[in-house]
Amino acid sequence: MTDCGCEQARRDLEEYLRNEVCSTEASDIRDHLENCESCRDEALVARTLTDVVARACKEAAPEELKAMVLARLREQQQAHA
Repeated sequence: MTDCGCEQARRDLEEYLRNEVCSTEASDIRDHLENCESCRDEALVARTLTDVVARACKEAAPEELKAMVLARLREQQQAHA
């Protein structure tokens, strides 16, 4: 990416945040984010959302909830069998 504009930065933002772009692209996107408040704000929202989802995925449901969900699924399976 040689001339990283808003469209390009936003298109590659998710990959950038996951460190899945080459170093040249990462540098171009980083430079763009430093100079574009709108894209920087979007990157902040995306990073925050990614972090929250990652934390939520590490949490385990309480055993009681798991048992309730499984029981309900079994009920539904029996009702439609």
